[in-house]
Amino acid sequence: MKSAVPILRASLLYGGLLALAIAVIGSIVGGLVAGGSGVASALVGTAMAAVFLGITAASFLLAARSGTTDMLNPAFFAAVLGGWLLKFVLFLVLVFLLKGQPWVQPVVLFFCVVVAVVGSLVVDVIVVARTRMTYVDVSLPTSTERSGPRE
Repeated sequence: MKSAVPILRASLLYGGLLALAIAVIGSIVGGLVAGGSGVASALVGTAMAAVFLGITAASFLLAARSGTTDMLNPAFFAAVLGGWLLKFVLFLVLVFLLKGQPWVQPVVLFFCVVVAVVGSLVVDVIVVARTRMTYVDVSLPTSTERSGPRE
């Protein structure tokens, strides 16, 4: 699992940059479409998506740092499942809190969340495709071992 840490860090970094871009563009479009409530909805939608998507990568990083290098270790599953449970509960709380608020423009909020989720999936695919990750841990013979007599 330690070899996946650079992938997760890159995913968090590029996901944060994506969220920043969505917040800026979403705020401009939301402001033009719905005024102040559009800007607020774009920022809330982008923040929701960024937090939810970051929790998963952060839970994997936490599991890797806690010494659980084996993916079948119960502590690894507890960290990842705890992150998913946190996202689910947080999502329900936010839905009930934001429902019917006069300052929320639901269409702008929806589109910012959807663009952030799809964009983060694209970022994850690009990061995984471009990052080198070792699959096998092999030790190669040294030059003195190779120069010895052959049988």
